[in-house]
Amino acid sequence: MKSSDVLTIGDLAQRTGVAVSALRYYEERGLIRSFRSSGRHRRFLRADIRRVSFVRIAQSLGLSIEEISAAFRSLPDGRTPNAADWRAISLKVRAVLDAKISALQEMRETLDGCIGCGCLSLKRCALYNPGDKAGQQGTGPQFVALP
Repeated sequence: MKSSDVLTIGDLAQRTGVAVSALRYYEERGLIRSFRSSGRHRRFLRADIRRVSFVRIAQSLGLSIEEISAAFRSLPDGRTPNAADWRAISLKVRAVLDAKISALQEMRETLDGCIGCGCLSLKRCALYNPGDKAGQQGTGPQFVALP
């Protein structure tokens, strides 16, 4: 391995614009992997720039760390994604985004029908209690945690 293919955690942070603490968190969650130098310092492969960049983009689209981790777990041996891998991952990400868009659109439509209602009724409110889920659990307060 050439020394130009290896980055310190500081170099990776600078190249990706991600804080060192976030990189440690990504490593803890298995999104990136480091190895140790002879001096026991973290080192990363240059290819990790692409992985961290994908994480940042996916997070900006509203994906959770768990969803991003699942996408990376689909890769053989945790390798850096190639073009075919990115296409496969993007199809899964697209499905997650489509579901979130659909849920947001439904919420917007409910909100449009609710504006001006003023009921503030936990029993009838389609936004706070859709389908009266709380009512299905019985009478009395359902969202209060008792000691």
